[in-house]
Amino acid sequence: MSNTIICFGRKLEHFSSNSRSKLSCFNQSYRGLISTCFRFLVFRVNPFWVQLAYFIVVSLVGFGALKMSNPKSGSVSPNNIDVFFTSVSATTVSSMSTVEMEVFSNTQLIIITILMLVGGEVFTSMLGLLLGRFRFEKRPSFDGDIVNSISNRGLQSDCSLTSKNISQEVELGRITCSALANEKPITDLESNKNLTSDSKSLKYKATGYLGYLVLGYLLVVHAVGSSLVSMYVSLVPSARKILKTKGIDIRTFSFFTVVSTLANCGFVPTNENMIVFKKNSGLLLLLIPQILIGNTLYPACLRALIWVLDKMTKKVEFSYILKNWKEMGYSHLLSGLHSSFLAATVFGLTLVQFILFCSMEWNSETMDGFSSYQKVVGSLFQVVNSRYAGESVVDLSTISSAILVLFVVMMYLPPYTSFIPIKYQKKEIEKEKVKGSQNESAGKSILECVLFSQLSYLAIFIILICISERQKLKEDPLNFNVLNITIEVVRQFLPPRCLPFTILLFFLFSVFT
Repeated sequence: MSNTIICFGRKLEHFSSNSRSKLSCFNQSYRGLISTCFRFLVFRVNPFWVQLAYFIVVSLVGFGALKMSNPKSGSVSPNNIDVFFTSVSATTVSSMSTVEMEVFSNTQLIIITILMLVGGEVFTSMLGLLLGRFRFEKRPSFDGDIVNSISNRGLQSDCSLTSKNISQEVELGRITCSALANEKPITDLESNKNLTSDSKSLKYKATGYLGYLVLGYLLVVHAVGSSLVSMYVSLVPSARKILKTKGIDIRTFSFFTVVSTLANCGFVPTNENMIVFKKNSGLLLLLIPQILIGNTLYPACLRALIWVLDKMTKKVEFSYILKNWKEMGYSHLLSGLHSSFLAATVFGLTLVQFILFCSMEWNSETMDGFSSYQKVVGSLFQVVNSRYAGESVVDLSTISSAILVLFVVMMYLPPYTSFIPIKYQKKEIEKEKVKGSQNESAGKSILECVLFSQLSYLAIFIILICISERQKLKEDPLNFNVLNITIEVVRQFLPPRCLPFTILLFFLFSVFT
């Protein structure tokens, strides 16, 4: 009996050892497969296809999660195509929806929040930065070992070849090692390798620092923003009453709105967007900075943050990022000069929009029921949102045609549009050119420096005509509408060099008449 038990125990031990070995082999092969696929994605596949696959996968996962969760009680469940469209819209932060937002339950709102978070421009750029970090080879010691091994092998082989003819060398009095003659080239090769490996290692570390810095940027802004919005809604009775009436949780609303605002998506958990909060000026003022730092002012804020950390920590990685911003391969990282002009351009365009919006809509029905302070804050919120965010405190159908055209132009502009004087552009792009070419570029006339593109002149003409003919646009919309004005402006388009003077004359004529 005892022999049987011992035999059974040995067989069981043998079986378990074989199982462990097979399982370890399977784990190693599985990890190897994952590593191979990952390296294939990083090094072989075009980033466009990686990003497209990422959005498709996230949209499908979001669609499945939204379908598995139940809508709000008492609401009709939307069909599959509407749910999938909402998932795609949240993932791509386009804020287009075929379903009222109040139909979604608290769980579904959290799912949409996650989709907006992982689909935002800053988050996806951070993933691209971390993936791009694997393109660098962090192997400086390995490169040094290669150089040392090559040097040692060369010395040994040369010395061995010399030892064969040692008798002849002794007679001639030339007992030398031929590797000594090549000592200087090998030293130069080794120093170049070490410099290259040090540069790669520093770039590798700097890329990691930048990736974690962007992650911290997202976490801090989301945490602080959602906390402030939640605190405001909890302390202000009118805002709290709106959410209570609609059955929306305060914490869900705060995090949802902050994520959507920072990602410039435009989704709000209410059916009326931000119109229902048009008199809550404090909430609007809390959201305005998040709109800017999440899109148009993100490069300027990121560079300012890196500069502060460089001054505080004195780490060489932050100094490397500031000096080698172009080599980092991060499209949102701009030079100090470009970031300064970008910030100035953003505030300049916002000021122009604010002045035009207030001058055109201050006494219109769009601002009915607003106090003077609420009109100022509401106008500022609306013009800041006009470029990309998509949130609104007024009914856009009641806004004048000139402001609508202005908003269309603002939406058309790329997020990092900046008006940089030509001399600074030359200095930024052609730093290594000779002084003669710099003097030639500096000698351009003022007119050539302020010329815009033809599309800019088209937009300016359309806006000016809509302002001067705003009364006819209301009285006779059949003959006077934006489409007809656009067609006539394009048809009668003038040569570019005549346009600045024509714009000035047209503006003076429209003002005095």
